[in-house]
Amino acid sequence: MPITNPNYDKLDYEKMAETIGLKAKHIPVLMGSFLEESAKILARLESAVEPLDFESLKLESHSMKGSAGNLLFKEIYEMAKEIEIAAEESDASFPYKAYHDAIKDAISTIKL
Repeated sequence: MPITNPNYDKLDYEKMAETIGLKAKHIPVLMGSFLEESAKILARLESAVEPLDFESLKLESHSMKGSAGNLLFKEIYEMAKEIEIAAEESDASFPYKAYHDAIKDAISTIKL
């Protein structure tokens, strides 16, 4: 999947809750947890980009993929998956920084 620029500023909490199987009142709590945890994951992911620490890239992108997938952030999930696959293959030519930045930008559009 190529890098995408999703915008999550107009999330439908009711629809999201229905799809996930929760009550809408729980979505802001989950979103807050996601935003807090994803900031930590992004920091660790960024630290792994420059030395091309493939193991850390794989681990952190897997964590991001899981977190994004749980909340149905498909584009973030797919970009994290691409990082994970490239890191698994020790692909030094993959644009890890560009994908990291795209994920960070996408997350920045999420509003509580």
